[in-house]
Amino acid sequence: MYFLLLILLLAALLGCIFFQYRRKKIICKINSMDCCAKCSLLNELVYPFGYDFHCDCGFFSSTVDAPQKLAGYTWLYDYMAPRFQMVFDSLPIYFDYRGRTWLIELWKGQYGINTGAEIGIYHADHIIPESDYKKAWFSCAEESEMLDCSFQLCKHGKECICNSGRHWWLTAFLVGCFSRPSCLTMESCISFPNREMLYAFVDGLKRAGYPEECLAVRGLTVCFVFHKDPTKYNCITRFFRSFSQWKNKIFCRLYLWVTRPFQCTEDRILYLYFYLPAAFRKLLRLHRFHKRCHRRYSRRA
Repeated sequence: MYFLLLILLLAALLGCIFFQYRRKKIICKINSMDCCAKCSLLNELVYPFGYDFHCDCGFFSSTVDAPQKLAGYTWLYDYMAPRFQMVFDSLPIYFDYRGRTWLIELWKGQYGINTGAEIGIYHADHIIPESDYKKAWFSCAEESEMLDCSFQLCKHGKECICNSGRHWWLTAFLVGCFSRPSCLTMESCISFPNREMLYAFVDGLKRAGYPEECLAVRGLTVCFVFHKDPTKYNCITRFFRSFSQWKNKIFCRLYLWVTRPFQCTEDRILYLYFYLPAAFRKLLRLHRFHKRCHRRYSRRA
């Protein structure tokens, strides 16, 4: 009995020594890399998941050719999101334009251990009745249909992250930052190719309950602020949102504690990749979330 206990203690001691040695070796490896090498490696690692890392700003964003584009969009994605530790406010804007129903949706909130925001541009292949919006599947805007978008995400009135570009899914995710969706404000601007599409979008925004006096139209660009979530959640969804946020807060603190040898975001993420590869993949779980929800929607359809 005592011999077995001694073996276990010895194994634990050897394990601690090994992990301490491995940890120091990883720290030295990261410290020896220059900034360009770190950014290049990080982008190489996250590109298959459909993301880029912006070293100058320290956040992830989605690429134009992200694999999530194949999944399109359906309301089921938003409904299932809290079960995957994604707790966000959403503002879907539906409008009809040239024989098709379009959807431009905004999101802001907590995505695992990431605070982030999104603007998605989608359309159906025909006009969809309003009663069928939640049943329909929307394909992502093609390259010729993408729009110039920009947003600035503020937390408690202070700028958190911002991004801009011509895209079908403009995003920004700040790693290791915990936020409640209600504390975030998203100031967005979207440019349209013509006034017909612009006015159709503005009408859809009004139908979504957005006050007209808070809109600013400058030429072919609409600017507005997304603060309050108009969605009414049932008891089950509220439970998942609360439970997921509790886990998100714990994992966010755990991430900051594990990566405490570093302060820069790229150093922290690379350290996580070398030290705990499974945790690194957890960071980019959005890729798997879209695939799993798309499979579930396909079965239902």
